[in-house]
Amino acid sequence: MKSTIAIVEDDPHIQEIVEAYLQKEGYHTKLLETAEAAWDLWRETPPDLWVLDIMLPGMNGYEFCSRIRQESDMPIIIISAKDEEVDKVMGLELGSDDYLTKPFSPRELVARVNRVLKRWEKFQTRSEEAQPQQEDGPLHNGDLTLSIKERRVLWKNEEVEVTSKEFNLLEILISQVNRAFSREELLQRVWGEDYFGSDRAVDDLVKRLRKKLPNVPIETVWGYGYRLREREEEA
Repeated sequence: MKSTIAIVEDDPHIQEIVEAYLQKEGYHTKLLETAEAAWDLWRETPPDLWVLDIMLPGMNGYEFCSRIRQESDMPIIIISAKDEEVDKVMGLELGSDDYLTKPFSPRELVARVNRVLKRWEKFQTRSEEAQPQQEDGPLHNGDLTLSIKERRVLWKNEEVEVTSKEFNLLEILISQVNRAFSREELLQRVWGEDYFGSDRAVDDLVKRLRKKLPNVPIETVWGYGYRLREREEEA
C-alpha cells in the first residue's frame, strides 16, 4: 500500500505540479494551504510524510515543523524559496529530514520522497527489532525509568510522552550512565548510517528531551557530545 503525502503549500501552481508527480509515482496526496489546516489533519488522520512550504499565511512552516517534532518523528521535507544556508540549517535543526529550494525539479522531489520514506521504514524496523539492554526489566537512573519492551518513559512513575528518536536516544544514554557519547555516534545509532543531515540534529533532539524532562541530568560534553549523569532517587 502506497503512502499518503500531505502537501502544505499555498501556491496552487506548485500544488498541482507536486501532486501530479507524486500521484504518478503511486502516492496518495492531501492538499492543504495553511499550517493550521495541516495541524487539523495531523490530529485527525496523519499522513506518512509532509511536503512543507516555509512561507505560509498564519503559522509558518518552521513553527509547524517544530510543533510536529514535539510529538512525532514522522518524515518532513521542507520546500522553500529561501536558499540561504542559515535557512537550510534552521530547517534541519528543527527536525526536517530534507530541504529543497524553489524552483526545484518535481522529479528530484519525488526521488527525495522515496529516499526519506525508505529511510523512515528502516528506522521503524530498527526500533521494533531493538533488543533490551537488560532482559530482566526496565532501565533506571534515579527517578527516570525506561520500560524497554513497552517503549515507555516514566519520571517519578508518571509517564512522559516522547517520540521514537527521543526514546532511542534516552535508551542509549541510560544504558551506559556517565559515559560520554559523541554526536557522530549518537547520530549513527539513532538516525542510521545512511542519514545525510547535520549532527546538529542531535542537539535539537537533546533540547526537546530537556524540555520534556527538565530534571533529567543530560550533560553537554563541550566539543564532543552528551552523557547522562548518574543520579539517586529523590526522597
